[in-house]
Amino acid sequence: MVTRMKFAICNETFLDWPLERGFALAAECGYEGIEIAPFTITRYAFEISPARRAEIRRQAEAAGLEVVGLHWLLAQTEGLHLTSPDAAVRRKTAAYLAELARLCAELGGRVLVFGSPQQRSRLPGVTPRQAAGFAAEVIAAVLPELEKSGVTLALEPLTPQETDFLLTAAEAVELIERIGSPRVRLHLDCKAMASEAEPIPRLIARHARYLVHFHANDPNRQGPGFGSLDFGPIFRALEEIAYRGWVSVEVFDYTPGIERLARESLRYMQQCRRGGA
Repeated sequence: MVTRMKFAICNETFLDWPLERGFALAAECGYEGIEIAPFTITRYAFEISPARRAEIRRQAEAAGLEVVGLHWLLAQTEGLHLTSPDAAVRRKTAAYLAELARLCAELGGRVLVFGSPQQRSRLPGVTPRQAAGFAAEVIAAVLPELEKSGVTLALEPLTPQETDFLLTAAEAVELIERIGSPRVRLHLDCKAMASEAEPIPRLIARHARYLVHFHANDPNRQGPGFGSLDFGPIFRALEEIAYRGWVSVEVFDYTPGIERLARESLRYMQQCRRGGA
């Protein structure tokens, strides 16, 4: 249970490094948690043996890190889709998300961040209302496993450049309220929030009651502090709502270099949190 705001980093930041090497650098930089993209282990979660799951958890713990949870849940998979009009595809997707919940718990994590833009965008002929209904159906089918494993599914609003479904925090909250379970909550991402009309601090305050996880990145797709987004007001907003979850660094553009991104992103966030930026 997180009792104060802590910093983590997403493990795909380390690209093709062995997991253990990435864990070691994250810990050396000062991160306390690691967030894992399943595709960095293998393509499909059900292919990860119990022994391999236990080994990854041991490696993280040996480095002094806590596994925060999983993200990029459906990346690099085929035949899975949250808003598919095909009932068989929806059942298969629900079953796979349940397996991810088990994987997450076995690694020591507590949150599944649902971004996966390609596997949630509306397919031809599917209206926004239908898409919301299909998504609610899939997620409702996963609830028993979420409850059993103690894992929370966090819905992540994304930008219009990435998807056409759940583009705002308000839309994500509407789906969360429709499902009506404490095991389905909100994830906020700085890059995505920057595409909304409302300022990021106001979005954080408005949706505080649902917020369980947070990604720190710049709209330029690099780490916090590597672009024009000022994180000072963002961290003040998180402090004002007494946020007690993880803040994970997630980047998509590795141009500055892996080690520099990891080290300077954390240094900048710590400076912002102290009020020095």
